[in-house]
Amino acid sequence: MIGGGYVGLVSGTCFAEFGTDVAIVETSPDRLAALREGRIPIYEPGLDRLVEDNVAAGRLTFGDDIAAAIKGVDAVFLAVGTPSRRGDGQADTSYVYAAVEQVARAADGYTLIVTKSTVPVGTGREIARIVREIRPDLDFEVASNPEFLREGNAIQDFMRPDRVIIGTDQHKPGDTTRAQDILRRLYRPLYLLETPIVFTGLETAELIKYSANSFLAMKITFINEIADLCEKVGANVTDVARSIGLDGRIGKKFLHPGPGFGGSCFPKDTRALTAIGRNAGSPVRLIETTVAVNEARMQAMAARIIAFAGGDVSGLTVGVLGLTFKPETDDMREAASITILDRLDRAGAHIRAFDPAGMETARAVLPAAVTYCRDAVAVAEGADLVIVLTEWNEFRSLAPDKLKKRMKGRKIADLRNIWDPQAIRDAGFDYISLGRPEPEDCLKTTD
Repeated sequence: MIGGGYVGLVSGTCFAEFGTDVAIVETSPDRLAALREGRIPIYEPGLDRLVEDNVAAGRLTFGDDIAAAIKGVDAVFLAVGTPSRRGDGQADTSYVYAAVEQVARAADGYTLIVTKSTVPVGTGREIARIVREIRPDLDFEVASNPEFLREGNAIQDFMRPDRVIIGTDQHKPGDTTRAQDILRRLYRPLYLLETPIVFTGLETAELIKYSANSFLAMKITFINEIADLCEKVGANVTDVARSIGLDGRIGKKFLHPGPGFGGSCFPKDTRALTAIGRNAGSPVRLIETTVAVNEARMQAMAARIIAFAGGDVSGLTVGVLGLTFKPETDDMREAASITILDRLDRAGAHIRAFDPAGMETARAVLPAAVTYCRDAVAVAEGADLVIVLTEWNEFRSLAPDKLKKRMKGRKIADLRNIWDPQAIRDAGFDYISLGRPEPEDCLKTTD
């Protein structure tokens, strides 16, 4: 497994749990040292124990020598980063191709190169071209095996997936039976659980991942816009979402309004898919709009908070519950909190924040003036306004009276709809949420 980041570490560890011997190659000295010492550099529930067990069993090792790691293996997985390229949103595949060059030079026999990284359509063909150019003598195949791991639920997603996608070069002279057989053996524990294993061509497998993530991102954006509409017409988005989600053709997941989607996948993959469409002369206009609407929404949420505060937050203390883009992760990549808190900071607010897992990663991307608190209740100390940005479960059970005793003001902006509006208002708060009816005397905002 080339790459000991989120995808590589989770996938490699889970393969080891299946009983496979896995060598994870990590070139970052700090990350490698942490892994060797048993310190997990990412937050993922249950991963630390799984790593510890498989290292102890001798099935999981960590190193930085690609040649040593791939000697005699059945497959080499590429799980390196493919961040958005600045300027055009295309996925940066330079790390993938750099890893491929090293693998090609080090390979000592038949080599199956499998992309776990999310890569643009055509990457598998380019990998094959690079390998042939460097090692025309090498017997090799290329496959695509995209991951569908949700942060906070990644182990379960790997162990009990909805499906496994395996793409091979169907235009290759001869057949791809060997590559398919290797990957089928690796995933045999899932096959025994009757997990659907879908075999496709390279291009199809590469496009599946982008299509799936972009569809889910579009679903989130859809319900966010419906929430805005609900506020205008007096409807309740909770009931709308629940009712349309009961339609088997739609499903209930990803129908929860919020301040906009973030994270390591949806923003990057939607931009990449729009770039793929542009380059192919077949623009994906729905996804282009999804990207634009989502980016505008985060700014609109900041404006809504300022309007709720009376149009000016200068000198006010704002308490913030949750910073990460979603609960059960420490990931701050493209989190809504970055845009919203930057706007509030520039508007002169004093920000107090708490997140159960993300405060260390938040320090690098949030304004320097943010004060980080020891717990959720401490956030409310002297606050004129409290806002909810991430729906951590521990916030749901937070007693309103505990906040009230600490707060200076009585305003709560719940951008995740985690609390019952009537209960919060009965406790004496001026409360707003997303897409849910408000009493006539509550402050209305149109931004």
